[in-house]
Amino acid sequence: MSKRKIGSLSEKSAAAEPLSRALEALRRGEVIVFPTETFYGLGANALAPGAVERVVRLKGRQSESPIAVIVADVAMLKEIVTNISPFAARLIEIFWPGPLTLVLPAREGLPGPLLNRDGGIGVRISSHPLAARLVREFGRPLTATSANPSGKEPARTVEEARSYFSGRLELFLDGGRLAGREGSTVAGITGDQLKIIREGAIRAEELWAALVGLP
Repeated sequence: MSKRKIGSLSEKSAAAEPLSRALEALRRGEVIVFPTETFYGLGANALAPGAVERVVRLKGRQSESPIAVIVADVAMLKEIVTNISPFAARLIEIFWPGPLTLVLPAREGLPGPLLNRDGGIGVRISSHPLAARLVREFGRPLTATSANPSGKEPARTVEEARSYFSGRLELFLDGGRLAGREGSTVAGITGDQLKIIREGAIRAEELWAALVGLP
């Protein structure tokens, strides 16, 4: 085998090691920090109540602010929501993967901190390659709330995330400096009704324009 090929394999192995450790941590119910298309996020098994509660404690999040999750694909989305309306399907087709969190009706039995008062859950597919690979290989939805205590600035570098959680978390996946200036846009979908909950990286007029022509 050539030196070039050996070097390439070594690089791939080195890159895979942190991801493997992150997956092991998630399977143990731990919380990790990982990069998304906006900011660094606190990742945990979104289907495990204990893991979600750890995220809540780290975040210091208020009960009226549900924790959003990321999924790998629409098949995984259907495992946690009861309905994908034509409006939601159109927005998914156009804006996913990307910084659009859609609040859809959740299935029963999901951890309470993920749900709003109407039983909705905020979900997106991340366009960051490391986040996408992480949730795909984990095989379950992941929490994706930003990696900062409530009231603090979101972390754009892994060093900023460490400054918040050093000593409380062990595993930080480094995705370099993230270019996100705003969090994901959050929009609620109920049937044929769209409600902009928080305007972020995607402008509200872009969402409305995407729905033009739908009955």
